[in-house]
Amino acid sequence: MLIRPALPEDRAAIWSIIGPTIRSGETYTLPPDMTEADALAYWLSPEKESFVAEEDGEILGTYYMRPNQTGGGAHVANCGYMTSAAATGRGIARRMCEHSLAHAKARGYRAMQFNFVVSTNERAIRLWQSCGFEIIGRLPLAFHHPRLGYVDALVMFRPL
Repeated sequence: MLIRPALPEDRAAIWSIIGPTIRSGETYTLPPDMTEADALAYWLSPEKESFVAEEDGEILGTYYMRPNQTGGGAHVANCGYMTSAAATGRGIARRMCEHSLAHAKARGYRAMQFNFVVSTNERAIRLWQSCGFEIIGRLPLAFHHPRLGYVDALVMFRPL
């Protein structure tokens, strides 16, 4: 599998991955009715580095990296990851996380932080913990899940 920077010609494949995730409203705080143009503008915005995970010419996942904060907090990276439904359970998210950790370190970041991991996203939480992230905070009832109602969100952190 190849993880590479996203290219303009990847937009349709990226939308095919992020669109269903955004529409489900279960793991990201993005509006479920977000337009394709707005979603792609968010994911591929100039302040982010965006990547795709490709295997045999098919894009199976995507992630972005950015500084978590500006100024005195710019040494901490933040990422968002999504994989295609067809790629679930194939290790794509793990490979993207490993790539992002190495890339963040090479870029001079000293840590990585996930600001808002929905507590019901148990598969992601287990993955992030297996990649060295710790839960450092809990935001009670901070996320309105479309099926489960109000659930907690977690802050996860890992030094590099």
